[in-house]
Amino acid sequence: MVTNFVMPALRKLVLSLALITPMIATTLQSAHAVDFPTAMSEERIWAGLTTKTVQAGDVNWAYSEGGNPNNPTILLIHGLGGSRDNWNRVVHYLTPNYHVVAPDLPGSGDSKIAADYDLQPATMTESLRRFAEALKIEKNLNVAGHSMGGTIAGLYTSLYFTETQSLLLVDPAGVFATSKSPYLKDPTLLRQLIVQKPGDLKKVLNIAMQDQPFIPSDLLVAQEKVMIDHAPMMTKLVEKLIILNQSYTPDSFATVVKSIEAPTLVIWGKEDKIIDVGVVPELMGLLKDKRPPVIIDRVGHTPILEAEQLVAQAYLPFLAKAIATKNKFTPAESPAQVPTK
Repeated sequence: MVTNFVMPALRKLVLSLALITPMIATTLQSAHAVDFPTAMSEERIWAGLTTKTVQAGDVNWAYSEGGNPNNPTILLIHGLGGSRDNWNRVVHYLTPNYHVVAPDLPGSGDSKIAADYDLQPATMTESLRRFAEALKIEKNLNVAGHSMGGTIAGLYTSLYFTETQSLLLVDPAGVFATSKSPYLKDPTLLRQLIVQKPGDLKKVLNIAMQDQPFIPSDLLVAQEKVMIDHAPMMTKLVEKLIILNQSYTPDSFATVVKSIEAPTLVIWGKEDKIIDVGVVPELMGLLKDKRPPVIIDRVGHTPILEAEQLVAQAYLPFLAKAIATKNKFTPAESPAQVPTK
């Protein structure tokens, strides 16, 4: 069974307004030139988040944290070329009842790594474990990942199954046998997603989103400058992914997915041009403890940005039920938490 959510006719207008939270709108009105880091800081506040840093292993992590730390913890992992801020509008619905942690992955956003850091999903997964341990959130963890972050989330969950309570995959990357996506058939095309010069961001948004929403020009230019600054690191990561694709196969990917024990919810944008929705039956056939996938009509590769309300609408009931269900691999002395106000 596949659940379909149809966006209303005014979706594009709502998207445009959602991109500018009330606090960001105030920032835009009070200055001619938009300071993108300030705008993102305001959006985090609106979502109930604060910015923090921690040294864990060989990564100096920048992360957002919000909600009651006594409540169940959700670890949110962003995708290729993204940052923790990709999750902000979903987080707005989570922080009232959950403890939320969203890091910038190594080499992304404000997280710092050494020049010789091995940028690949397996290494980032291990670093993410050190991060979770440093924050002491590794027990009864609810993990969610988008795009490449979905690959990392799945790998994390398969490795640390005794301490993972649930898994959310939003348009996750993978090595799929049934994919018709040119980006999965020829990973060198991922280079098209690197923002290296003015004008590239609009092109990337057109690929990633079904309907590119209105973004004020000042904010678009400011964000593009930030992404251009990150282009060398993004290039390094993409080149690593291209090399890895030569050694990974659908069978090796399937082995990882089959080892995931946690209850899993899959959400996908029906119009995803980067990782096509046609792979969903293949993915669902590999998962052990899955729920019916949620396919969102008229949405592309980024449901967490294009349809955050529908993502939260599907995720919250799944999350509540998964947390209330004991992980059969968890020792008796480590029961799952119950949300408190």
